Amino acid sequence: MSAILVLEDDEYIRNGLCRLLGQKGYFVEGVGSVKAFFEKISDGKEYDMYLVDVCLPDGNGFDVCRKLRETSQAVIIFLTSCDDEESVIRGLDSGADDYVTKPFRVAELLSRIQANLRRMMYKKKEDITEEAGLKIDLERYEITKKGECINLSPVEFELLRLLMANKGLIVRREIILEKLWDKSGNFVEDGTLTVAISRLKSKLGNGKDGKSYIETIRGVGYRWR
Repeated sequence: MSAILVLEDDEYIRNGLCRLLGQKGYFVEGVGSVKAFFEKISDGKEYDMYLVDVCLPDGNGFDVCRKLRETSQAVIIFLTSCDDEESVIRGLDSGADDYVTKPFRVAELLSRIQANLRRMMYKKKEDITEEAGLKIDLERYEITKKGECINLSPVEFELLRLLMANKGLIVRREIILEKLWDKSGNFVEDGTLTVAISRLKSKLGNGKDGKSYIETIRGVGYRWR
C-alpha cells in the first residue's frame, strides 16, 4: 500500500482527496500548512508521494518541494490553481515530478498518481545494478569496479544506460545518435560517437572473461554483452 501525504490548505479539497485516495487503496494523510507538513515528516515517517499545493498560509509549495528534495526521492506532484507557464516551470525546476492544475478531472489525477508511483517503483528496482564486476548506481550517476570509482561524463553515462537497457541486443548507431542528441545535444557527428564508445570502453576495462563489456558490431552498432 502506497502512502501519500496531502498538503492542501482548503479543508474541503483536502478531505475530498483523502477520502478519494483512501477508497482507491492508498494510505492517505492530510495537513493544511507548511508547519504541520514538516511536523508530520519530522519523526522520520516516509511517504511514497506528496501532493502539494503552491499557495499556502505560511509559505509556498515551491520551497517545500526544494527542501523535500534535499532528503527524499519520493514522488512530488503539485496540485494547484496556479496554471500560468511560469509557475509550471518553477514547480518542475524545484524538483516536482508532475504538475496538475485545478480544477482537475478525478480520472486524470488518479492516472497520473498511478503512473508516477509505477515509475518510482521501477526506478527503485533499477537504481543500482551489479553487472559482471561493475556496480552501477543510476540514481547517483556513480559506477565502481572492484571498489574503485570510474568517472564518466554525463554523455558517457547516458550511453552506458542506453546500452545496458538493451542488454544482449544490437543498438544501431543511428538510434544511439538520435537518443543522445535528444537528451544532451552533444553528439553532432557520427565520428563523435566512435570516440565516445572508445573512451567508455577504455574507462570500463574488461569483464571477468577478459573481453570488453561493449561489443562493436562493425558497420551496424553496439551491444552490451
